[in-house]
Amino acid sequence: MDALARPLALPCGAVLPNRFAKSAMTEGLADGNDRATERHQTLYRRWSEGGVGLSITGNVQIDRRYLERPGNVVYDDNGGLEELRSWADAGTRGGGHLWMQISHPGRQCTRMSSSHPVSASAVKMHGMIGLMAPPRALEAGEIRDIIRRFAYVAKAAKDSGFTGVQVHSAHGYLLSQFLSPRTNQRTDEWGGPLEDRSRLLREIVAAVRQSVGPEFPIGVKLNSADFQKGGFTNEESAQVARWLAVLGIDLLEISGGNYEQMAVIGRLDPDEVKKRESTRRREAYFLEYARLIRDAAPELPLMVTGGFRSVAPMRAAVESGEVDVVGIARPFCVMPDLPSRILSGDVEQLPAPEKDIRLGPGLLSSTSPVHSVRTLNGQAELAWFYHQIIELSEGREPDLALGTWSALFAHFGRELGLARRRTFRRSAGALPASTGSQV
Repeated sequence: MDALARPLALPCGAVLPNRFAKSAMTEGLADGNDRATERHQTLYRRWSEGGVGLSITGNVQIDRRYLERPGNVVYDDNGGLEELRSWADAGTRGGGHLWMQISHPGRQCTRMSSSHPVSASAVKMHGMIGLMAPPRALEAGEIRDIIRRFAYVAKAAKDSGFTGVQVHSAHGYLLSQFLSPRTNQRTDEWGGPLEDRSRLLREIVAAVRQSVGPEFPIGVKLNSADFQKGGFTNEESAQVARWLAVLGIDLLEISGGNYEQMAVIGRLDPDEVKKRESTRRREAYFLEYARLIRDAAPELPLMVTGGFRSVAPMRAAVESGEVDVVGIARPFCVMPDLPSRILSGDVEQLPAPEKDIRLGPGLLSSTSPVHSVRTLNGQAELAWFYHQIIELSEGREPDLALGTWSALFAHFGRELGLARRRTFRRSAGALPASTGSQV
């Protein structure tokens, strides 16, 4: 049997039908009450019926006061359990798993969605052309509330038919902010040495396990590193992986970077590119770090997301035991039935439209030394993929002819409209502030 088609038994007893995973991508498809919609159903039904073994949702937020972007699904005290059930039903139609990614953005909130963000410490973001407001440091009581919220949303995921959850602790979001000494400058029990910086993540995982029981899959998404001087390191990531293995998680997804260091969207600084040339030749940015994690926690199933662009290296990585699950994200935006095509032998090279759209007409040079220009390029590229998600969610085929600047302007216009409508509903009392009364 093809290594990519082999089932994978997780520590909790659940079985993934194959080794393909659609890694999380933010959707921005929620309604005015921050609930899931029919578009979520259409989108995830297409991915499920395309043969993916595991599909992970975009970040479902635990608190409506703090959104990564307008259009995030939130589950706090805003109802929406029936909408979650419909989403889960659609996303498992093809026989694969659908896991809810549970998240808190921390300081990585755009001003359009949250103008008063929070973080481990009051460390503002740099290089984001003013899109993010400065955060304040969380108080100890608020941290305890966040732990309860993660567990509360995990229980809702289980009750509504999702087959697992993933705790988001990567890409510079709140739990990643606690892990990094650049953003966590606390001197209390939540800061300082790695054991204390990782306390929030570890207590959340323990609380989630208590809320969902021993037979429900729990995954964690963890940075291999921040790719920033003085940030979260490879060695620290390996140690956190050891602790997570002891806590009994079922799948660790390795990724890296954050909004300031755009490794997460394939924009490593030149020095980092040179350092990782061997990894680039292997096609997976984070395979080197997966080996480090494998050595640290050999019993922990691993998923690597980032850089796979052809089938042979994916198959080799699974056959060799370097990884257990291959995470793919953007190619699913233009080829939703990618796993079926690969397993049937129709596809050997994954679609990589970003190679073309980066060089599209009018796109600013990605080699510019001006950081704000690189940020704008990254936003334009992301907007192009956001648009493809919308096309798929409305039952259409991807719009491959879309220009990057058209995508960027349409994206910001749409986000601004969503944010304004949300603000109006809140001011009118139709969208109450999150109180955590049911959490």
